Amino acid sequence: QVQLVESGGGLVQAGDSLRLSCAASGRTFSSYSMGWFRQAPGKEREFVGAIGWSGGSTRYRESVKGRFTISRDNAKNTVYLQMNSLKPEDTAVYYCAASRYSAAQTMDVRYDYWGQGTQVTVSS
Repeated sequence: QVQLVESGGGLVQAGDSLRLSCAASGRTFSSYSMGWFRQAPGKEREFVGAIGWSGGSTRYRESVKGRFTISRDNAKNTVYLQMNSLKPEDTAVYYCAASRYSAAQTMDVRYDYWGQGTQVTVSS
């Protein structure tokens, strides 16, 4: 069992930066690939970024490439999402998730555990 707790969300202006953190419980964190998803009001949940268990592979949705960076610290059982140049369309609840697959996964059905989410609001 893995429990995930996100933090770092907030209200920012367009162009600002935020860093989300996701702290995981359990001693097997390093064996999971991790991902970030988001869901805006009235929209489907969508993939944002993912990182393999070793941190060697990453994947991003097209609209965040060059602006968002996912990273992980296995010693701290934490995964991060650095978000730069934020846009109003980035406004959503952001969720982290853990997958038993070793490589970075883009599909939510590949994830086994989910956090409760953290709100990110970007004003124009």
